[in-house]
Amino acid sequence: MGYENTFIAVATDCRATTGEVPPERAAGPTVAGTQYAMLAARPGGWTQEEVLLASSPAVRGRTGVDDDELARLREEYFAQPRACLRASPLPKTYGWGLHYDAEGRITLHAVDSPEYARLAGDPALTQLRAMRSSRG
Repeated sequence: MGYENTFIAVATDCRATTGEVPPERAAGPTVAGTQYAMLAARPGGWTQEEVLLASSPAVRGRTGVDDDELARLREEYFAQPRACLRASPLPKTYGWGLHYDAEGRITLHAVDSPEYARLAGDPALTQLRAMRSSRG
């Protein structure tokens, strides 16, 4: 699961004109907030599978999950097909492009940044768009 040497540009219907930090919610961490926190704190430190698992309802916001429990949760979560990060709120809503390197490690790039523009025009990368939020 995941991409290599790929750039996911923001969705065609994304309203953000810059990379926006997802808002926090009193009810606890959101999918977007969890994914942003991981990718911003350790650029190139996570794969798609790791980010999806950490932002899943069973794991999001939990602390102290041991390796055995994490392995069980991973097996349960990926037992069914899952949407990739093209469906993440980061490139759909908050204006972040996702660059996957040769090892599938991800970095965030604000839609208005020079690095975003460079990656979006790089012919050596597979170019994809995030999923649209609306059907129209």
